[in-house]
Amino acid sequence: MQANSYLVPPQIRKARADKVLAGAFREHSRAALQRAFEAGLVRRNGRVMAKSDEVTAGETLEFVLPEVVPTELNPVAIPLNVLYEDEHLLAVNKAAGMVVHPGVGTGEDTLVHALLAHCAGGLSGVGGIERPGIVHRLDKGTSGVLLVAKNDAAHRGLSEQFAGRQLRKEYLALVAGVPRLRSGMIERAISRHPVHRERMTVGEGGRPARTDWEIVEAFGGRAALVRCRIHSGRTHQIRVHLKSIGHPLIGDTTYGWKADPHLPDPGRVMLHAERIAFLHPVTARPLDLRAPLPADFTNLLATLRALSTIS
Repeated sequence: MQANSYLVPPQIRKARADKVLAGAFREHSRAALQRAFEAGLVRRNGRVMAKSDEVTAGETLEFVLPEVVPTELNPVAIPLNVLYEDEHLLAVNKAAGMVVHPGVGTGEDTLVHALLAHCAGGLSGVGGIERPGIVHRLDKGTSGVLLVAKNDAAHRGLSEQFAGRQLRKEYLALVAGVPRLRSGMIERAISRHPVHRERMTVGEGGRPARTDWEIVEAFGGRAALVRCRIHSGRTHQIRVHLKSIGHPLIGDTTYGWKADPHLPDPGRVMLHAERIAFLHPVTARPLDLRAPLPADFTNLLATLRALSTIS
């Protein structure tokens, strides 16, 4: 384990040790530094420090980070559609139907299993474990761009941008019916449904959520392709918000979509994470990543266009 030494600068008169180190060593996540404190690996004048101990200018702090623990998950060579990759992060175009995180009832076919194989030897240990750092999520049925951190520095930088709502996230959704307006904003709080726990709902007492939307293309009165920009990241946010204005997503039986006899069953919720624009978490270079639509989405668009010309 490599030792790190830090001389507390003159401008710091009195501050918590964990906050001082977190500010000075931004290449490490706060969680990694917390683990160092918990393991007794942070010292001042040879004595172990607690994270809440106060430090002052001129003192020298020494610390080492705990060793990375190998993950218990098995790497599985599942093909990935990589949109961008460097030593710090990668972005994939997640396929609809792929689960992101392993959990109860999942097999060894999750995105994490695939990333462990794809990044073999290229992960420095996010959260103290040799695994990819996924800072946001897409539902199993949602396709599109997903960001993955390869190290603590990238994970911390991305997490801060997500928490500060500094990224631009845009989705394409196929909705039942055509909204009366060409565009709009939905700003309604979202919370867990009081009865149906697998669903979310809008109303008072939830967490604030905002979705801006605009119609990209209308297909008669049957359906519309809608671009959504979300300013928050609530569970099922786009699905719940569009349902609240009377236009559930095609395929979304959970939120009231009714099958159209003229359309094939899509087999999933027709939602695609098309774009994420952000600053590279390490180099600060602007990145604007876009995921092309998958075949099931483009095929349904073609069917809707054909039906709208007939009717």
